[in-house]
Amino acid sequence: MKKVIAKDLLKIKAVFFRPEEPFTWASGIKSPVYCDNRLILTAPEARKDVENGLAEIIKANYPEVEVLMGTSTAGIAHAAITAELMGLPMGYVRGSSKDHGRQNRIEGKLDAGQKVVVVEDLISTGGSVIDVVDALREAGAEVLGIASIFTYGMQKGLDRLAAANVKNVSLTDFDTIAEVAAEEGYIATEDIARLIKFRNNPSDESWIGA
Repeated sequence: MKKVIAKDLLKIKAVFFRPEEPFTWASGIKSPVYCDNRLILTAPEARKDVENGLAEIIKANYPEVEVLMGTSTAGIAHAAITAELMGLPMGYVRGSSKDHGRQNRIEGKLDAGQKVVVVEDLISTGGSVIDVVDALREAGAEVLGIASIFTYGMQKGLDRLAAANVKNVSLTDFDTIAEVAAEEGYIATEDIARLIKFRNNPSDESWIGA
């Protein structure tokens, strides 16, 4: 499955490698990869693979799940489609509480004690998804874990997930996509080492021009 999803994401340029012309993240970090999983929604074949894949890994890893909760905003559509496939209720967690009405942060019905899986599109350093997990736990939910489309596997993210005692299962990952990108001719084979060097320490720009 990891390679199938990797091929899908590369084909639709949801994950796009450009080691010779790095992208600049909002943080200022130079990156050889651009990731926009929102493009999955406009690519029906890739979308079908992704949503079926999410349903499959949730059933396999979190069989007791009762509710899916998407992250705002990128995870909402994927949670909704996957919930439809699985016949489950879904909702989503806002980045912050509304400033009007009931001032909800969690949208959708959620009872204390319900077993929840968080659906996320992308995990890098893990901060935003852990914030969602914390909000759900504060509301009394039992968070079984996270199902995500793509993870960088950055050490900072792994450490944060471990510290928060939350499991993540991803459809594909940075290493797999780099491998498939080389196999499919998107990048040169020798670029893989540069990409992994970036993944291991995004603040170290010595991979540029290496």
